[in-house]
Amino acid sequence: MQKIIPCLWFDDDAEYAVNLYTSTFKNSELSYVSYYDEANAEASGRPEGSVLTIEFELEGCNFVALNGGPVFKFTPAVSFFINCSTEDEIDEIYDKLSEDGAILMPLQKYPFSEKYSWVQDKYGLSWQLSLAEGSPKITPSLLFVGDQFGRAEEAMNFYTSLFENSGINTIALYEPGEGGEVGKVKYASFTLDGNTFNAMESNLDHQYTFTPAVSFLVNCKDQEEVDMFWEELSRGGEKSVCGWLQDQYGVSWQIVPTILDEMLKDEDPEKAQRVMKAMLKMTKIEIEGLKEAYEVN
Repeated sequence: MQKIIPCLWFDDDAEYAVNLYTSTFKNSELSYVSYYDEANAEASGRPEGSVLTIEFELEGCNFVALNGGPVFKFTPAVSFFINCSTEDEIDEIYDKLSEDGAILMPLQKYPFSEKYSWVQDKYGLSWQLSLAEGSPKITPSLLFVGDQFGRAEEAMNFYTSLFENSGINTIALYEPGEGGEVGKVKYASFTLDGNTFNAMESNLDHQYTFTPAVSFLVNCKDQEEVDMFWEELSRGGEKSVCGWLQDQYGVSWQIVPTILDEMLKDEDPEKAQRVMKAMLKMTKIEIEGLKEAYEVN
């Protein structure tokens, strides 16, 4: 099971976005769709029976798309970096993802890549495309700007201290003449329990930062792990409801026990709905409370 899964918040167009993404990448798969039931429809104001979440895979990376309404918007502070092995591949992906979207950096040669582009698709999600061999093929990338500028290295050290099998893979700092503040992170790669992330920072006057439109769902094996990630990641940040939090850098996380997913997918809809109702009343997810709701006779 993938330890950390990117969750993408859409305004009622998750199905269309997922169709775009799965048609863009050759190795893709749609795996599960959930719908708003009475409990979460009432809590969210979304139509009962409409699509709640879509679980899908792109090039070996699992994602969740959520129809949450117009509450949060994507920004380039979180993008997804794509390693493309051929020019035909990068051209094809560029054409599909940039259609009716925005070009943040045009597709051309740069000092750091023979061919590269940064695009925002028509749903607002940002992608960086580079002509380069690499694994994994798709990697979440965090851009530290504004109040978070200069904190990328600190954040990486913090994250890698919490997750097992983690570490900083590579880090390149700005040097004189490279257009960034000397000594700050130009590019870095780090791993959290087998999940690769990129990090960059910019001191330019960007009018955006991290938002909960992209969050990272952490699959936890037990309550002890839920408790640890909930307390540590929220330290200096902000706790929310249903396992959501923002850390001290503004990055959003969902701290979720794996048993919750199993219960919500139970073939008995009454059990699943009882668990959903119990979860909607929680801030930190409590496994015993979920079990009590699930096991009611």
